[in-house]
Amino acid sequence: MWKEFTVIIERDEEGFFVGTVPSLKGCHTQARSLDELMERTKEAIHLCLEVEGETAPEPLQLVGVQKVAL
Repeated sequence: MWKEFTVIIERDEEGFFVGTVPSLKGCHTQARSLDELMERTKEAIHLCLEVEGETAPEPLQLVGVQKVAL
């Protein structure tokens, strides 16, 4: 079964890329390069789906990204 997940990518203060999969609780990883991040993200998704089992939610549909200044 093939599913497509949205990954939010940010860069932290140390220069690491951080990937988060919003539709899978606790599914995130980090890496020095985008290529490495995507490989690690795929591994994290597989692990999260194994833990979730049959109760894994359907992937969320990305609507957009917005910054909010406070």
